[in-house]
Amino acid sequence: MTELEKCREQIDVTDRQIVELFEKRMQLVQGIAEYKIRSGKAVFDAKREREKIASVSAMAHTGFNRRGVEELFEQLMSISRKRQYQLLTENGITLPMDYAQMDRLYFDNARVVFQGVEGAYSFEAMKTFFDDSIHPIHVPTWKEAMELVTNGEADFAVLPIENSTAGIVSDIYDLLLQYNNYIVGEQIIKIDHMLMALPGTSLEDIDVVYSHPQGLAQCKDFLSGYPQWKQRNVLNTAMAAEKVAREGLRNQAAIASRSAAEYFGLEILKGDGLSKEKNSTRFIIVSHNRCFVRNAQKISICFGLPHAAGTLYSMLSNIIFNGLNMLKIESRPIPEKPFTYRFFIDFEGNLNSPSVRNALRGIEAEASEFRLLGNY
Repeated sequence: MTELEKCREQIDVTDRQIVELFEKRMQLVQGIAEYKIRSGKAVFDAKREREKIASVSAMAHTGFNRRGVEELFEQLMSISRKRQYQLLTENGITLPMDYAQMDRLYFDNARVVFQGVEGAYSFEAMKTFFDDSIHPIHVPTWKEAMELVTNGEADFAVLPIENSTAGIVSDIYDLLLQYNNYIVGEQIIKIDHMLMALPGTSLEDIDVVYSHPQGLAQCKDFLSGYPQWKQRNVLNTAMAAEKVAREGLRNQAAIASRSAAEYFGLEILKGDGLSKEKNSTRFIIVSHNRCFVRNAQKISICFGLPHAAGTLYSMLSNIIFNGLNMLKIESRPIPEKPFTYRFFIDFEGNLNSPSVRNALRGIEAEASEFRLLGNY
């Protein structure tokens, strides 16, 4: 047997001992969980964990090993907490979700607000998601849409949150935290941008093009071929079309949808290839009511973290250990705390699932702030 083989054999023996000790430790964890169930004591005790990690790391003999022991016991503590959360759920101690379950969303004669005007992609998303019984309301800004829902002047709002080419709509993430409204649905709309102008206008006549910043970003490859054109932002793609039609100037063009061109009587100068292929926008449906449909499959949450090493991993491990599939993670700066961030996560699941409740329990307990944004 070579020296390497001897070392590996000894490591195998040591690893078996580690597993045996780990399982013994987890049995003791179960006893702790049973005590906490009886006493109502919280699972997460940050002070106790800090003291424990400091004491065990001090037993190591080198700086490298001390850091290794810290990392090892951070993971052991995290695993122990997750097992305790599971045991709480198994014993019927669940988090109060305060969310009403529904067989379906009821929106007969609902007031639905969208940003922009008829012909906007938000308008198309609204028409696709809802039926013809609704009463559409249009407003100039997303903030006003959220305010109408919050104040009870609208039942639902339709808001763009993500584009497959240009990425997230960061303002919507911020608005989700500013208002106590909840995501109850989503709708994906294929984006087919068109360059449009007054009938009879040629490309040579144009020197300024209007659109929403996302629309301009999604067509940047096409627009790079016309560096002489000034690019001007407006609040909505359909508003760009409306502006060109209303002002009646042949040097102006808009980037908007085909339906906007038809609605405002504009001529499409360029359609195919204007934006990248498979360009889609995901819209969320927002309500002031905390509800979810029985077959909801996606959960959106937001949380803040203590400013310490490993906290994001520890938080995400609540999702991993419960066998849930994370779909998306985004971060947004916290204005009142420079260079600190909130995290937005989407993952698959339903609030009726014990695994989901276990994960949410762990995240809420360990986060510095937490919001359940919706199950849809």
